[in-house]
Amino acid sequence: MKKIRTRFAPSPTGSMHIGNLRTAFYAYALAKHEDGEFILRVEDTDKKREVEGGVADIKDLVTLFGLKWDEFYIQSERLALYKKAAEDLVKSGHAFYCQCEAKNAKREGFSSDKRDRCRDKGLTSGAIKLKVPENETVKFRDFVLREEVSWNTNVVFDATLLKSDGFPTYHLAVVVDDHDMSISHVLRGHDWLPSTPIHLLVYKYLGYEVPEIGHLTDILDPEGGKLSKRKGSTSVRGLLSEGYLPEAIFNFVILAGWAPKDNRELFTLEDFVKNFDISGFQKSNPIFNREKLDWFNGHYIRQKSDSELLDLFDRFLPEGADAVKVKEIIPLIKDRVKKLSDFGPFAGFFFESPKVDKKLLGKNYRDHLKKAVEAIEKNISLDRVPEENSYKIGDFFMDLRVAITGSRFTPPINESVKILGKEESLRRLREVLE
Repeated sequence: MKKIRTRFAPSPTGSMHIGNLRTAFYAYALAKHEDGEFILRVEDTDKKREVEGGVADIKDLVTLFGLKWDEFYIQSERLALYKKAAEDLVKSGHAFYCQCEAKNAKREGFSSDKRDRCRDKGLTSGAIKLKVPENETVKFRDFVLREEVSWNTNVVFDATLLKSDGFPTYHLAVVVDDHDMSISHVLRGHDWLPSTPIHLLVYKYLGYEVPEIGHLTDILDPEGGKLSKRKGSTSVRGLLSEGYLPEAIFNFVILAGWAPKDNRELFTLEDFVKNFDISGFQKSNPIFNREKLDWFNGHYIRQKSDSELLDLFDRFLPEGADAVKVKEIIPLIKDRVKKLSDFGPFAGFFFESPKVDKKLLGKNYRDHLKKAVEAIEKNISLDRVPEENSYKIGDFFMDLRVAITGSRFTPPINESVKILGKEESLRRLREVLE
């Protein structure tokens, strides 16, 4: 049986999207489930769009999520391979040189012409384009969609394979690399499906064996349409910066387009590899469900020890926050926060006196707070105050909560008063009473 070899081939042209990360997880699990090999290949031939530090960022993120590659390649270091392949296609009559000036699609619009005017000129220099035949059918069986997909070549354009600067386009580089690296299974986004007939022709004309190819579903925006970076934070770095844990992102992403046979929801990477089955790929497009991501994140936050959370909360703490106080606060909020960045909204009042909106206070707030002041001064339990004064428990503690924290939604107020200390708690209550 042929060894399964998969690849993750991102471009260093911007922050990695969760759709890209999902492809990496699936490709890794597909290979490792069968003791195969996983290749990381950086597709950096679009130098105009490359972001400084992009390659290092890709490697860092892949490592952060526990994906260990068996081989690593950078396309810009392989230009000779693409040049030879393109020239071989010209020699065999399946490609041609073109000296047309590239169109600016944004300014001029996309061309509707499928056939390039240079294809029969016999030029000997310039960019190299694929000479697409007329009236032929190209097809393949998509192993994710589990169906045959076909095209008539009359709708396939003469795609550029090698630019005049010597750099390949995606259409050539992806075919040459997948062949050279013995990739057995290709997983990629659904938006690449229209490019597949071009690639099938290049495989055919270069005499390469076509790997198994599968196109994954699109992750949809809740408001409709394909999820994009412009609609909220859907980049991996963006989610991490919001305080989502890698474990939560991992579980959320793998279940956005794949379902296990037993419908379980919580996986380690090792579990995912062990249970991976290509029959679990879904055909319907998943929706980016922020509430589900929050649920995953809250679950994994609660699995952490207080010491681990002290480190994880560190970048979200107020400047100069006392570690001892933070360790006291963590048990009060770990069951309430959905992401690490919630530390400020939930616990910021411990470090900075809040602005109290008196509209949030009840009509009897002055009586409630005066009795609270007396109890704290005399070191009497606040729990005794409502009973001894015939106050409604909920009303009393809500007024106390708002006066101390500035919010109706906070950690337990008795424990909060204890952490704040007697003097600070009294100061805040008296300030509201003034």
